[in-house]
Amino acid sequence: MQTQLNNLSKLMLSLLTAALLLQSCSEQKTEPPKDDKFLITDSLISRLMIDTVKSPNNESDLSFSAKIAPNEETTAKIFPMVSGNVRAVPVKLGDRVSKGQVLATMGSPEMANYDKEAISSSAELRNAARSLKVAEDMFKSGLSSARDLEEAKNDYLVKQAEDKRSRAVLNLNGGSTNGTYTLRSPIAGFVIDKNVNSNMQLRADNNEALFTVADLSTVWALINIYESDISSIQQGDPVKISILSYPDKVFSGKIDKIYNVLDPDSKVMNARVNIPNPGYLLKPGMMATVQITAKSDNVLPSINADDIIFDEDKSYVLVLDKVKKVRIQEVEVGRKSGSKAYISKGLQAGDRVIASKTVFIYQSLKD
Repeated sequence: MQTQLNNLSKLMLSLLTAALLLQSCSEQKTEPPKDDKFLITDSLISRLMIDTVKSPNNESDLSFSAKIAPNEETTAKIFPMVSGNVRAVPVKLGDRVSKGQVLATMGSPEMANYDKEAISSSAELRNAARSLKVAEDMFKSGLSSARDLEEAKNDYLVKQAEDKRSRAVLNLNGGSTNGTYTLRSPIAGFVIDKNVNSNMQLRADNNEALFTVADLSTVWALINIYESDISSIQQGDPVKISILSYPDKVFSGKIDKIYNVLDPDSKVMNARVNIPNPGYLLKPGMMATVQITAKSDNVLPSINADDIIFDEDKSYVLVLDKVKKVRIQEVEVGRKSGSKAYISKGLQAGDRVIASKTVFIYQSLKD
């Protein structure tokens, strides 16, 4: 009897264990499957920047490098007219000077000679004037002929011309009567180049300007036009100029001259923009970036170049469709200019593309 009870207990324990195992398997089967796929939610889309693919037009934005240069039409190069020894140079490179301000003084034997010639010519003119007066009186008294009077008049005219010449030479060289030669600025502006110091010996045939003074109220931007873009640039094209020193400021202008000569080494052609320079913010020698809106026969839609993702030598964008689903779209870039990319395949005007967090979203969707 005891043996039968033990066998019955074992049977009931086995049945209970089997029931628990079946219940456990049933519960595991009813658990929903996990989905780890990355999803773009409406909340995420609302925080993203979206760009619209722009329609093709007959304008193209081109980007070039440029250099700020002084306006040559308001720049003066100052050379010495005589030889001598430099005594003083009261101005320094970068100084602002007024018209007529002394830039340098020098002692010159030539200036002493000019003064001597002016004194001699004045004395000779006075003698000729007295001789002419005597000749006129004698002619009136009948003591001399008309020929004598004519000769006195001619001598006076010659001496008068010589006196004017000698005084003009003296004044052209500063008008000093003590052998001092003074260089003065012919215009108001800034000293942008200086090649002289005190105690230098100078020669009159020196071919290097001692000073260059420029009025910087307007300056030039000399643009380097690449050979491939020459046909796209025309006089009058509007430009926008940005300088590293003033990243938040844009200087505007128009191309007012195209230099139709190609540099044989750099293979670039220069174009010029005349820029007003209030406050003298633009300094000669500064480098600039120039955006030119040029006419073209472009027929490709465009997007911001930063919207493009490069992966394994291919270009992709993230397209947002009308139901706010994001897909990876391969594109082909026809050309790039500045911040724009012109798309030859993969996008159409009006398409919307993701413009922020693009790499993160691309990697999440790709995985």
